Amino acid sequence: MKPTAVLLTLGSLAALTFVRGADAPPPAPAAPATASASAPMPVAALQPGESFTFRVGWGIFGSAGEIKVSADIPTSAPQPQTRVITQTRTAGTIGFLYPFTAEAVAMFDPADGRMLSAVAETKAGSKATKMSVVFDYPRAQATYTDPLRPARNATLTLPPGRPLDLITVLIQARTWNLKPGEAHPALVLFDNDFYPLTITAQKSEKISTPKGKRDAMLLIPTMNGPPKGMFSKGGGVKVWISNDTDRLPLQFEVSVKVGTATATLTDYRPPGSAPPKEPEAAPRAPTPRQRQ
Repeated sequence: MKPTAVLLTLGSLAALTFVRGADAPPPAPAAPATASASAPMPVAALQPGESFTFRVGWGIFGSAGEIKVSADIPTSAPQPQTRVITQTRTAGTIGFLYPFTAEAVAMFDPADGRMLSAVAETKAGSKATKMSVVFDYPRAQATYTDPLRPARNATLTLPPGRPLDLITVLIQARTWNLKPGEAHPALVLFDNDFYPLTITAQKSEKISTPKGKRDAMLLIPTMNGPPKGMFSKGGGVKVWISNDTDRLPLQFEVSVKVGTATATLTDYRPPGSAPPKEPEAAPRAPTPRQRQ
């Protein structure tokens, strides 16, 4: 097993947030407008207090990493905003041999669900990436900044639609209630490029979860137009949404040329949940002086 193979697969999971990598090419011209790309989106993918934790498996390693997505309301924001934080890391044996972390913080307008800005960074050994993007919807553009590689800084033209990161889109798909054969458009931001996608419901399947077998709808995103990035060379993404009132994203897969990484939902906290409390420290034994 090569470190590059492991990090490429898990890095693809990080790419579900925003970061694609240090050697990403300049952004391609925006795709022509289509009716599907500009279809309205639900107001919010996640609500404050809501969180999802996924265990990542790769090959024979059932616990190769973890992804956590959570939403809150930052008190420091000048105007009401919803903050969505996505954290990805390797774990277990893979984490010991090939440490990798990624974090993305996206700010959303709670009134209409538009993404206002995002900051993302990854670290794999001595290699690091970092980016930020700020959206200007009245001018239909976004300011992209790479502080580690300023030559990549750019002003991006916004195509029609509401850009989101892919993992947020996959979570948001639970609100669409798609039936087999039905599809929904999505505009996804990968690093400094926009991908117009169509997410199609394929079929209902029984999948294994930490709580046993559950019935779920399989959704597959595909690119509108020639495939590129993680969708090229046989790569792809799948997501399974539970067929019940919970409508939870139970599992998703990212396939690249070196293998497939699977993320399985292990913990869910509904909107309004308080953050988990830190375990209390065990009481310290009294010192000889205190015993007197």
